[in-house]
Amino acid sequence: MKSGANDWGTWEEFRAAQREVLLPAGQVAHIPVSVRYIDAGEAQQGTILLMHGIPTWGYLYHAVIPILVDSGYRVIAPDFLGHGWSDRRDRFDRSFQDQARMIVTLLSALELERVDVVGHDTGGAVALILAIEHQEYVNRLVISNSVCYDRFDDDMLDFGHPLRWKPRPIADLVDALEDSFAAGLSNPHRLTTEFRRGIIAPWASEEGKLSLLRNASALNANQTMALVDRHGDISAQTLILWGMDDPWQKSEDGQQLAQEIPGARFQAIEGASHWVQQDAPEKFCAAVLDFLANASPCR
Repeated sequence: MKSGANDWGTWEEFRAAQREVLLPAGQVAHIPVSVRYIDAGEAQQGTILLMHGIPTWGYLYHAVIPILVDSGYRVIAPDFLGHGWSDRRDRFDRSFQDQARMIVTLLSALELERVDVVGHDTGGAVALILAIEHQEYVNRLVISNSVCYDRFDDDMLDFGHPLRWKPRPIADLVDALEDSFAAGLSNPHRLTTEFRRGIIAPWASEEGKLSLLRNASALNANQTMALVDRHGDISAQTLILWGMDDPWQKSEDGQQLAQEIPGARFQAIEGASHWVQQDAPEKFCAAVLDFLANASPCR
C-alpha cells in the first residue's frame, strides 16, 4: 500500500499521508505550483482518480478511499489548486480549465495513462472537461452531484466577492462553512466533530480565507455551459451518481446529463445529500465499485 489508508484517525493524519509534487512553470501556470495528493493502494483492479469540489479538499473522501483500496484499486485523490494543502498563493487562476490542466499534468508526472475518473461538485465539471478534451486519460467516468449547466450554489458565489468578504473575520467564514456542511448532509450524525474540523481546516487562516475567495471567484457558468454541446462527445462509459436530497445541485441536472452523455446511466442514492461521500460512504462505494466491475473500459 502506498499510503496508510486505514490509519487516518484524524484529519491531521490524512494530511500527513499526502504526497507533494512540484509541477513545472509553463505546464499549469506561469510559475511552478505544488500539488498535494493521496496515493493509496495497489492497482490490482485499476486506478481511480477522486476529485473533490468547493469548499472541500481530498479529505472529503477519507471514508471512501479505504473501501476502494480494500477492493483492489490504487486511489489518487489530489487537492485542486487553491484548495486544501495544494498551492494557495494568490498568483494563478483556479478555473475549471486550469484545474483540468493541473490534473493532466499530475497524471503525466505520475506516469498514469488511463484512470477511472470520479468527479464531485466542481470536480464533476473538471471531470467532464477531461472526458471531452482529454479522452485519452479517462477510462470510465463517474459524475456525482456535479456543478453543471448554470446551476451554482449562491453561498459559494457570495464568497467570490472579495470586497465583501476580505474585511470580515475568519470566524464569520468558518460559521458560514459550518452551516453549509450541515445543510448538505441528510444524516446529522455524519457531521462529526472530526469531519467538521478537518474539512474546514484549510480555510481557517487568513491565507486559507483568501484562497477560498479566489476559488469562489473562479466559478464561471460560461465554462460549464461551453461543455453542453459536447456532452455527446464523451466516449467513456459513464455513471451519474446523485445524492437525492441535495439542496444545491438538483437531481434533474444529473438526469439531463445522463440523457446527453451517450450510454450514461443515472443512479440515485436515497437518504443522502450533497456531501454524499461523507453522508453515505458505503452506498457511494458500492455504486462506484459495481459500475466499475460491469462497465467496459474505454479503448
